[in-house]
Amino acid sequence: MVAERDEVDRIVEAWSAERPDLDFSPMAVLSRVDRLSHHLDRARRTAFARTDIEPWEWDVLSALRRAGEPYQLSPKILLQQTLVSSGTMTNRIDKLMQRGLVRREADPADGRSVLVTLTDLGRVHVDAAVTRLIDAEADMLAALPDAERSRLATLLRHLSLGVERTAAP
Repeated sequence: MVAERDEVDRIVEAWSAERPDLDFSPMAVLSRVDRLSHHLDRARRTAFARTDIEPWEWDVLSALRRAGEPYQLSPKILLQQTLVSSGTMTNRIDKLMQRGLVRREADPADGRSVLVTLTDLGRVHVDAAVTRLIDAEADMLAALPDAERSRLATLLRHLSLGVERTAAP
């Protein structure tokens, strides 16, 4: 059986012919990851648009939803989970409050602090978005049997952890 070829195969082959002194195996892997990331970004944007939320809103709303009841986190924890600056997070929380998707509440454990809480409307939006997102992501992975999905997840985890270790300051 001849393996099906994709555009990355053609790119790597052409580069290998032009620069036989280089090992293009990293490009064979990461160019596919890059191409898949474009497809994933498009699928996510479509899923979120159908739920009337933006990708940045998803980041905050999903962090709150994953926290479990009462669906609240401190702005500091939200910063850690979404990897944005404090100014950006403040702006995001303000915009989500204007839409009625979150509210700020005094932290009962520390009166000087606040907690960001997911509203019922926010929960409706994030629950609908995650359903659509999972459907879209499952469609993207439909060509892989469960065992291959699991193996790919393991390999990508190893790769991600290795990259994050070397990228850490």
